[in-house]
Amino acid sequence: MEEPTTRVLVVDDYERWRRFVCSTLEKRPELQVISEVSDGSEAVRKAEELQPDLILLDIGLPTLNGMEAALRIRDLSPKSKILFLSEQRSWDIVEEALRTGGSGYVVKSDAERELLAAVEAVLQGKRFVSASLAGKNTGSTNELTEDPASRKDVAPGSLAKAATPLSHEVGFYFAEGSLLDDLTHFVRAALEAGNAAIVVATAWHRDSLLARLEERGLNVGSAIEQGRYIALDAADTLSMLMVDGMPDPVRFLKMLGSLILTAAEAAKAASGAEQARVAIFGECVHLLWAQGNAEGAIQFEKLGNELLSTYDIEILCGYTFGGVRERMDDDVFQRICAEHTAVHRCEQGY
Repeated sequence: MEEPTTRVLVVDDYERWRRFVCSTLEKRPELQVISEVSDGSEAVRKAEELQPDLILLDIGLPTLNGMEAALRIRDLSPKSKILFLSEQRSWDIVEEALRTGGSGYVVKSDAERELLAAVEAVLQGKRFVSASLAGKNTGSTNELTEDPASRKDVAPGSLAKAATPLSHEVGFYFAEGSLLDDLTHFVRAALEAGNAAIVVATAWHRDSLLARLEERGLNVGSAIEQGRYIALDAADTLSMLMVDGMPDPVRFLKMLGSLILTAAEAAKAASGAEQARVAIFGECVHLLWAQGNAEGAIQFEKLGNELLSTYDIEILCGYTFGGVRERMDDDVFQRICAEHTAVHRCEQGY
């Protein structure tokens, strides 16, 4: 007697990732990949046409993001179970993904050891969230109760611990406007919350950011006077941190650590709060990559993670491709992504 077949639709805009997912699913003969698509709108069309049993769905998709696609799929293919696969680690995003109708959420960097377990749990009508998001490695599954939108209902290793997680995120931008949109939102959110911000960027980006913040009614001059807003030139900063073509760990941690402590103390003094977080935006990594020093950029990212383990900070790194002809090497791209908690603006194949 033949085993029952589960028909699977795989949705991701990165072809190599789709290959990995499909090869992993092939380990289970009862799982049959019936289609692969690379954008959200096509995912909705294929779901309606094929009515798959299971949809493995990325969030950062072209034309229509994964959560918007999931909402539409719920109406057009209501019996399809949805398992999100994303490198986004923010609990707010996980929560929203489950609220849209997802039955599970797997962090891509955990997929090698968790994907098949997650598929099995979801097909059995259970909830699944990557153990790394739970703040505790509880094994292959981390099931939720019937109300995934409620943090109090999370199984052992509660995700509530990740309600305001520290983050080291990266954006790959093909338009200056997109970078500035994200940067403005990032810095504005920090300053309006009474926290501090450190911006290490090119002169044009620093000036454009300042203008955008002031257009949105933010008193940046006051934040500068208070010491809550510190802006540095990326090239000048890089020259102080590099030794023999690589970032020097001692210089890096000493300089950035001092800046973080100074900004945090200024924010606490201005607000009267006992704690203050520092938001850091940096383009040094982009300058290194654009100079052909990809290894230097990756080491810079690793040092950023050391800061993250020591201070109450969140980091956004920006890579822009508008003025750079070369496409980033796939291996370099993957290694850079691996150093971050989330990846933004995955356009044109990234």
